[in-house]
Amino acid sequence: MRPARYFPIESGRYEVKPGLFKFGTDFGNGDADRQVFQRDDEFPGYHAAKMAARQERLSKYYQTHDYRPATAARVARFMDMGATDLDALACKVQEDLAVIQRDGDRHWLAAIHLCFPNHWAAEDKIGRTFAEIHEPVAGIEAINRQADKLVDVIIRATDGLVRFVWGIATDTELNHHPSKPRGRQFDPTNPRAFLRIERQTIWGFPEVEASLFTIHTYFEDLAKLESDKRVKVVSGIESMTPASIEYKGLTQSRDALLAWLKSL
Repeated sequence: MRPARYFPIESGRYEVKPGLFKFGTDFGNGDADRQVFQRDDEFPGYHAAKMAARQERLSKYYQTHDYRPATAARVARFMDMGATDLDALACKVQEDLAVIQRDGDRHWLAAIHLCFPNHWAAEDKIGRTFAEIHEPVAGIEAINRQADKLVDVIIRATDGLVRFVWGIATDTELNHHPSKPRGRQFDPTNPRAFLRIERQTIWGFPEVEASLFTIHTYFEDLAKLESDKRVKVVSGIESMTPASIEYKGLTQSRDALLAWLKSL
């Protein structure tokens, strides 16, 4: 199966918002839009990248904190892949996985299997609240003020939700752990850039007060992107605030990148 294609910049603006859709919404990918776990032609490369990350040091990419047995069992039952351990389950899919747990008026990141990080680390986020996890994101302040309400929404999302995140990358390396060189500087003498898109699905398990996130990473070669979409990428970058430009790693390359995109 060819990888699904998503384009979360239809508005032509860069926006920081929950952007939640009902799971199964038609984004033009047929049955793939109704699949939680999409196994496509690129699965071998994704699997190899996960194995390489695990061999490097598993705890760098896989962490738990008060990951309760009832929640682990519920996640395993949902995934239905013949395993119960989150590490074993994550190795069967192309997606990264994360679990939010709630107990009374507190919540935390209880488990995360993040072999394809985009400049953030599992070790830094485990055990933290939603607001603490997302605090570095430029423009997130309004959402973080409603973090407890948002957590309630995702824990009650028994029919599933889907959302998208996008940024610009200069390679198709899946593992951009923050311990590695950022490697995002655009070179106008050898122009190459990609949309890095995350499709996140969200599943609520209110009976155990938890929610599962799945995160599938895709790349779109900007040099090959349809011209009408490329125009929206340009306007999306131009709409970013200086703080968002810095957060996305584009401070030094923004102008050169825009000039190249407009020349295509």
